Amino acid sequence: MSFMLGSNLLWVLLSTIALGMAAGTVGCLSYWKKQSLMSDALAHAALPGVVIAFLIIGEKNGPLLIVGAAISAVVAALFIQWTVRSSRIHEDTAMGIVLSSFFGLGMMLLAITNRTANGSQSGLDGFIFGQAASMVRTDVYTMGILAILVLLVIGLGFKEWKIYLFDAQFASGLGLSTGAMNTLYTALLVLTIVVGIQAVGVILIAALLIIPAVTARYWTSSFSRMLVLSAIFGGGSGGIGTFVSSLSTGWPTGPFIVLAASTLFLISLFFGKDKGLALQYFYYKKVRS
Repeated sequence: MSFMLGSNLLWVLLSTIALGMAAGTVGCLSYWKKQSLMSDALAHAALPGVVIAFLIIGEKNGPLLIVGAAISAVVAALFIQWTVRSSRIHEDTAMGIVLSSFFGLGMMLLAITNRTANGSQSGLDGFIFGQAASMVRTDVYTMGILAILVLLVIGLGFKEWKIYLFDAQFASGLGLSTGAMNTLYTALLVLTIVVGIQAVGVILIAALLIIPAVTARYWTSSFSRMLVLSAIFGGGSGGIGTFVSSLSTGWPTGPFIVLAASTLFLISLFFGKDKGLALQYFYYKKVRS
């Protein structure tokens, strides 16, 4: 990785930590909403938006490509909701359809674009697995603002989120608009995905949303503590993955971040305080003795 000897490592490190914290926190909402596949579907659905935005503007303009990714992800989210409401198709099936069809469309458009003279030099392939090494100081600001925004929105509305996620009917009875909460949840999810795809790509950003939340579940049953732990695991994965990838030239940052998150998950799976396999083994052994 070329940035290992430069100050760019600091920007990448801070960016991925902030991204990991935001993704881990939003991932908790997806986990308790039983929509972990939603983040995967919307992340893959962002790809055609990136390529179409490039075809329209004719250059690799980062902010405009991100806008294209956001529009594509929102369209995918609306399509999933419309499919579930207007048919007998289950939500997970609708998510699977959107994931595969949008990503297939994105790959087709990317292949066509790369054959053009302008497209062959565009570097759009980086949006698939991420280009963390190209991140600069402005990316730190962007991801820092994202992390603060996510933490504020979830922290200030903690009671509302808790009621909405655990008992939507009770939330409606209290006068809480579940439609508005669902819109806000989708907006946070899309925002985290489109900001994060530059760092880890459309394929791996879903892992950063899902794995920290599941990892935190092995340490606690409390929603509030799970939010905190998931943010820590997400930020820790971003920091560890970025640091390890900087130890050698050519090591991709995104995959190392996911590997770091997966390692934390495996440790939690066996040694987690609340649901770890080792704890359960010793508990049942004690009961039988």
